[in-house]
Amino acid sequence: MGTSKKEGFSTQQLELAEIARALSHPARVAILQYLSRVNACIGGEIVDALPLAQPTISRHLKELKGVGLIKGEIDGVRVNYCINRERWEEVQGLMSSFFSTPVDDQDCC
Repeated sequence: MGTSKKEGFSTQQLELAEIARALSHPARVAILQYLSRVNACIGGEIVDALPLAQPTISRHLKELKGVGLIKGEIDGVRVNYCINRERWEEVQGLMSSFFSTPVDDQDCC
């Protein structure tokens, strides 16, 4: 399997692609929606809220934590997760900037 060529792309383009990859699974979107809805640090309750096994949820949490959208805090033997508000706002700004470029009505297709 070949490697992805990342030279020649801006830092912003690479960051947007990484965020998009993290958001590309419906389970991760559901996790973020759940965490933003409960607006608290939670742990095992995520398993009860989603139709996935705990190991699967853990892998998705790891992906979201990897791009900084969530943060985790160790509480004994469990980890509590919540939205990383600062990063959330950064990502909102990146996405807003990306989609703010106007696109004219084109008759090309």
